[in-house]
Amino acid sequence: MRILSVALLSAATANAFTAFAPSSKTALRTFTTLNMAKSQDELKKDVGYKAVDDYVTSGMVVGLGTGSTAYFAVERVGQKLKSGELKDVVCIPTSVRTKEQAESLDIPLVTLDTHSNLDVAIDGADEVDPDLNLVKGGGGALLREKMVEIMADKFIVIVDESKLTDGLGPGFPVPVEITPFCHEHTMRQVAALSSCEGCKPVLRMGSSSSNVNDGDEIAVTDNGNYIVDLHFDTPIKDARKMAEDIKNVCGVVDHGLFCDMSTAVIIAGSDGISVKKPKA
Repeated sequence: MRILSVALLSAATANAFTAFAPSSKTALRTFTTLNMAKSQDELKKDVGYKAVDDYVTSGMVVGLGTGSTAYFAVERVGQKLKSGELKDVVCIPTSVRTKEQAESLDIPLVTLDTHSNLDVAIDGADEVDPDLNLVKGGGGALLREKMVEIMADKFIVIVDESKLTDGLGPGFPVPVEITPFCHEHTMRQVAALSSCEGCKPVLRMGSSSSNVNDGDEIAVTDNGNYIVDLHFDTPIKDARKMAEDIKNVCGVVDHGLFCDMSTAVIIAGSDGISVKKPKA
């Protein structure tokens, strides 16, 4: 009787484990995905590190972007310089906070005044459309980012898959940097453009590094300017035309539409890392 009881207990235990085991290949894949799921910060780190590993070599002039994803690219440059894997690299930061991070990592810094031509620039984006046009500037550094990145032989964009969109605009407001002088007038001029039809201009308040109003004072950029965020309910019809029109408004310094600038977009997603390049 004792032997029979042990046998029954063993069978029950085996059945219990079988109940939790994958019953098919599909179940196994689901289990693996759950175990390998990464946080958004881990995904950002993956693409930031890959961009540096794949595109930065010794002797280069490198543009360092601004934001939570670019942070990891800066970190990686610092690591590889410290280990000796990279040598004779100088970098151009696109904001005060990127400059401070780079200095804390002992990354040699220069400016466009001495190095107008860059080998590569690496930065994140707030939105990426199918043509690899971008919305940038959520962190308030759009002017310096564009000045640096437009001078790079290669501009590598690093994002997680949440930043991909079928059309720019609804998912993230387009920032426009304007002069403080008569800023309300400039806001009206921008909103009246036919290419900006349907936009709602909102003056950024509080911190310039966030488009969420978090203060009572007008946000001021590193350059001493204001930012207007253009909110859209529907996709922008022609991003290139809109970019041109906004730039031609007197009082506008620059805007967060980065059209036809991307060399490659490195994307971190649930299925791993993928790379998109402009259509030939």
